[in-house]
Amino acid sequence: MTRAMTQSICRLFSSFTYCMRRWANAARFRQRRRGSLTRGGRLFPAAAARTTRRAGPALAAALLPAGGAAAQGPAQPPYLNPKLPPAERAADLVHRMTLQEKVSQLVNQARAIPRLKVPAYDWWSEALHGVMVNGTTEFPEPIGLAATFDAPAIHRMAIAISTEGRVVYEENEHDGNSRIFHGLDFWAPNVNIFRDPRWGRGQETYGEDPFLTGRMAVAYVTGMQGTDPRYYRTISTPKHFDVHSGPEPTRHFADVDVSKHDLEDTYLPAFRAAIVDGHAGSVMCAYNAINGEPACANQFLLDHTLRGAWQFQGYVVSDCGAVRDIFHGHRYRPTQPQASAIAIERGVDNECIDFVNPVKGDSDYRPYLEAVQQGYLSESAVDQALIRLFTARIRLGLFDPPGTAPYAQTPHDELNSAAHRALARKLADESMVLLKNDGVLPLKPTVRRIAIVGPLADQTAVLLGNYNGIPTHTVSLLEGMKAEFPNAEITYVPGTQFLRNDGAPVPAAALTTPTGAPGIEAAYSAGLNLGSAPTPLVTRRETSVDLSAANLPAEAQGKNGLAVHWTGFITAPATGDYLVGMKANGFARVTVGDRQIMQMYSAGANLGRVHLVQGQPAKLDVLYGHNGGGAPQAQLLWAPVRNAPDPAAVAAAKNADVVIAAVGITSRLEGEEMPVDQPGFLGGDRTNLAMPAPEEALVEAVAATGKPLVVVLMNGSALAVNWEKAHADAILEAWYSGEEGGAAIADTLSGRNDPGGRLPVTFYKDVHQLPNFEDYSMEGRTYRYFHGQPLWPFGYGLSYTTFRYSDLRLPSAPIQAGDPLDVAVNVTNTGQTAGDEVVQLYLKFPDVAGAPIRALRGFERIHLEPGASQEVRFHLKRRDLSMVTALGDIIVAQGEYTVSVGGGQPDTGAPGVSGKFQVSGQIVLPQ
Repeated sequence: MTRAMTQSICRLFSSFTYCMRRWANAARFRQRRRGSLTRGGRLFPAAAARTTRRAGPALAAALLPAGGAAAQGPAQPPYLNPKLPPAERAADLVHRMTLQEKVSQLVNQARAIPRLKVPAYDWWSEALHGVMVNGTTEFPEPIGLAATFDAPAIHRMAIAISTEGRVVYEENEHDGNSRIFHGLDFWAPNVNIFRDPRWGRGQETYGEDPFLTGRMAVAYVTGMQGTDPRYYRTISTPKHFDVHSGPEPTRHFADVDVSKHDLEDTYLPAFRAAIVDGHAGSVMCAYNAINGEPACANQFLLDHTLRGAWQFQGYVVSDCGAVRDIFHGHRYRPTQPQASAIAIERGVDNECIDFVNPVKGDSDYRPYLEAVQQGYLSESAVDQALIRLFTARIRLGLFDPPGTAPYAQTPHDELNSAAHRALARKLADESMVLLKNDGVLPLKPTVRRIAIVGPLADQTAVLLGNYNGIPTHTVSLLEGMKAEFPNAEITYVPGTQFLRNDGAPVPAAALTTPTGAPGIEAAYSAGLNLGSAPTPLVTRRETSVDLSAANLPAEAQGKNGLAVHWTGFITAPATGDYLVGMKANGFARVTVGDRQIMQMYSAGANLGRVHLVQGQPAKLDVLYGHNGGGAPQAQLLWAPVRNAPDPAAVAAAKNADVVIAAVGITSRLEGEEMPVDQPGFLGGDRTNLAMPAPEEALVEAVAATGKPLVVVLMNGSALAVNWEKAHADAILEAWYSGEEGGAAIADTLSGRNDPGGRLPVTFYKDVHQLPNFEDYSMEGRTYRYFHGQPLWPFGYGLSYTTFRYSDLRLPSAPIQAGDPLDVAVNVTNTGQTAGDEVVQLYLKFPDVAGAPIRALRGFERIHLEPGASQEVRFHLKRRDLSMVTALGDIIVAQGEYTVSVGGGQPDTGAPGVSGKFQVSGQIVLPQ
């Protein structure tokens, strides 16, 4: 091959200099002699040399000297040389691997390759709002973070999270382990659009607006990944690409029809911001199909958009099981090897398929090996995927000597530090949204008797939302109120059984084995495997499901991971609805009859509802998994369902100066694909927007006492609290507010914290205001396309003080399409209290088909003392001024625009000012 030909090939790839250097070295020493190649004085058969060369897209592999590490002699192989660019090092490493070694790297439990000094690595780690292990700082759920409208604070939070992630990784690495959730690649943020409040996972997102979500995504990604030009602190993975937003039960096979307008206007912008502006190192593709192609094999998303229009250079990981869904769910390919092949060929680099326990054998990566052997997958495509993956690991410093990478020596006292806990408190404070206040808040210092009712006031799990770690301490609302009001007499009565997860141990008399004997059969195994039945270490009959360290069988003690499977029957003493579930410190799942009624992944209690008939045994299946972190604990609980309000709660209200009702829902009712089937909830999603009936009855009962009533909502999605809006004296939206949530709620009720949060979603009056859940068109959804009257609008929130907007400055002359727009406004605190204001800028576009009613295009959270003023400036770039036509073109349209700047949307009662400007000409923007 001539030098000119080599230059042409090298220019196709990113590592031109390195590629040409390797060519020159090979040319210098290569000599033909009797069908052999000579390198460094050593003979290599030509056939062997051809075999060791691998065609890979990151560099011209045919130009690499064959022979692997042996060709380097005693010198260090290039992939271990920190002075070389990461992509070059990755290419060198990949081309030393056998096919079997290569495919073993394509799954999240990437195997060790000892001969190449490649350690095992589990790519699966989570950090949605804190590293998802024990002992970390847990910030508010992202829907609450969105309510802060404080992108700089989200950036600081991400720095804290990734710093703790480094500590978790280093402590785990010192133990010689590669464990799930202990790596440096974090599958967050969730930047899907919360298009419908029924979606159970909407709590994980930054709300319904693409602009707000995009700004928060950039803040999060850049905070996680750090500022070093060569190394990542951690890698951030925006998910789920794309259009993933419920329903949960159909996600593995749903094919979503989406217009080009809605893709470009709603579903793609936040991902674009995270990739193009935030430079995210990874992206996760979704379960669902879009317009006929599964997301993890979607040419428009992965090839045309992600790697084409956006020039993404990182790696793509599948959602867990999504590559298997290409075959099993979508039937897009007739076999699993073909399905795995099309995912890699179209741009997926790593498959999430393995869970907690280390996989033995090759069952997870075998489809890739078979795909290559059967001719469905080219080895060059495998090489391309692996070069991306190892480039990421090298940029994390995982192949460098100790002390080389700047983030590799993170002080371990950064984990759960006082500074991080203070930041969690700040963000919880900022997330509070005051929805109504008739003057009862802030509570007067003279209040002496406070009645707290509601099932959530003393709970902490509700504050942590989902995809959470377990902090060393979480402040409940009850604890926060006692600390904030030390001189008040505080009485707490839950008032309802709903959401309490209280129950009595299921007695031995209610249990029988599959053969009808008293008790229940128990099988103990080493490690939990949800996909297959492991070989038991020991089986025995037990009187009840009540496991502790004291009664753990000797054969199961000291194991690295424990699973227990109980089987039998349960018989109720009376006919009726029962709550049945587990109190445990690990994974737990309960199935009664043929229906799974509960499942949980962390410590606590969770009960599901089931109907039992007196004297009629119902099949019972209980699974428990423990993966370390204290002694095993698992107990089966039950209780008859009683939904009527507790008279003790009404009595406490009558005797109080003010009543605080802590009500709402939890992440065990709304969430990811859950076995929930009860009024208002199905499979992780919601079927209506109403407050659950038992809590509504409780609120109405205590309101009937006539005492001042403050409703505190805990929820991850909008609740249609129409009755409460009409009858309560005050309503505070608290979301799932993190480990400091109870303290933040309490100091907001006292007035020490001025509630400055704003709604990141529309609160609708009723589910009937919404289109069909499975209709992904945006028409009639979110503030941008909903024409009805909401309960509360996007961007809404009250304060304990007041603000005035004045002196809006806009250009008087028309601007040219493509030019930026500068806007300035003065904001003054006209009240008697210091407070935060979220200054929001909305655009109304010229009358062009496809334009929204209005769209958020700028926001800034500011703090003002009483009487103080501040000038707030916005610099809108051409993409900020753009809209999407009905045909899906992104344009800056010619014509008249309206700018509204204020404390909320225009015409919603929020203070603000408006003005107009003109754009001359029209331009089309690239995707």
